[in-house]
Amino acid sequence: MDTDVDARLTELEIKAALAEDLVDKLNEVIVRQQEQIDLLMREVARLARRAEPSGDDPAPFRSLRDEIPPHY
Repeated sequence: MDTDVDARLTELEIKAALAEDLVDKLNEVIVRQQEQIDLLMREVARLARRAEPSGDDPAPFRSLRDEIPPHY
């Protein structure tokens, strides 16, 4: 009977160790994704500032998508 309890306890310890390893890996992924999100947010803010008209440049940023092709 003790061997059955030992085997079950060993199996639970293995599962707990694997679960802990998985949680650590998922945490690393979340940290990396948050860094990417922060970088992208800074880039979007930079582009938004660039698109705003300033006193030095009276013409606002224009997208080529706003232009009508010459054949229309």
